[in-house]
Amino acid sequence: MQLPFQLESKLPSVGTTIFATMSAMANEYSAINLSQGYPDFPVAAGLTELVARAVRDGHNQYAPMPGLLSLREAVAAKYAHDYSIEIDPGSEITIAAGGTQAIFNAITAFVGVGDEVILFSPAYDCYGPSIELTGGKAMYVPMLAPDFAMDWQKVRDCVTERTRMIIINNPHNPTGRSFTKNDREALKDIVRDTSILVLSDEVYEHIVFDNQPHFTVLNDPELRERSIAVFSFGKTFHATGWKIGYSIAPKALSAEIRKVHQYVTFSVHHPSQWALAEWLKNPSSWTNISSLYQGKRDLFLEGLKETKFSYIPSSGSYFQAVGYENISDLGDVAFSEWLTKEVGVAAIPISVFYPNGLDQKVIRFCFAKKDDTLERALKLLQAL
Repeated sequence: MQLPFQLESKLPSVGTTIFATMSAMANEYSAINLSQGYPDFPVAAGLTELVARAVRDGHNQYAPMPGLLSLREAVAAKYAHDYSIEIDPGSEITIAAGGTQAIFNAITAFVGVGDEVILFSPAYDCYGPSIELTGGKAMYVPMLAPDFAMDWQKVRDCVTERTRMIIINNPHNPTGRSFTKNDREALKDIVRDTSILVLSDEVYEHIVFDNQPHFTVLNDPELRERSIAVFSFGKTFHATGWKIGYSIAPKALSAEIRKVHQYVTFSVHHPSQWALAEWLKNPSSWTNISSLYQGKRDLFLEGLKETKFSYIPSSGSYFQAVGYENISDLGDVAFSEWLTKEVGVAAIPISVFYPNGLDQKVIRFCFAKKDDTLERALKLLQAL
């Protein structure tokens, strides 16, 4: 039906996400789906049973707006365990409907018309539209293949009196790159003596490799006082469909975030919050996750050695970026489509994460899959 008036879109350049597109193509061609970032193995039976118990026991009405206090207390205890830092569960933690909503809350709370937000590309695809919806302007600093290093001089060159926020993603999706000590010091130097906020997307905090620690802005006193850190239970516990995450920020920042949160979702699925509060009582529920995924990364990389793909091993997240310059001259979107249709393995083209569609002949595979799934995919890739 045609509208009887002209509709002006607030996001005119936004269409269906590449994740939905490639997953649909994988289904259509019965390809092994290493594109969209979700595990194909089950959630821990103990955790799912806790959710069922919560439903049976009647935890089915609205949870408190900022999240169940028991869950926020469990999150605070988790960071005391992991980093020996104190977080106030009453005023500094807000439970959200996934990391994406927590990011949207933070951008909406602090970015206004004409404000500038510096972020790195390739960038997870929710950042730019969220900035655009607030009337802000995204200032992209490119990270380039093959190492996707962060160019902090370009960040300095982007800073103006309108700069309101810098967004970092660590470990980084889609490149699999992790923050270094030099990155931390450069970021601190740039924001020092300014009113610039830091939004730190750390949803892959428990998926870091080679015995390297995860760098969180919460563990640096200078950054913590101006930062909003975002995390995801869905990523940590292999339950992406639950869409439960949280943000941690100083009291004054959290108060503004909650003003937005209460009018976006108000509260988050109560039974899952209750279950997660119980599950977090045992640190082993999260402390072995990096080793689980390192095993999958190493299996995948060992198989890639027998292919023509080029790569630098992922240092975090459950993604591996690979170059295919020795295989095809196609652009990365066309190559990803060809790989899905003709080879039977679905991947994500990296160019879609750049605002200008920069094509470096690099694609992204997700290795958060059963070993059997990875082995079947590798056999197809090795045959190229």
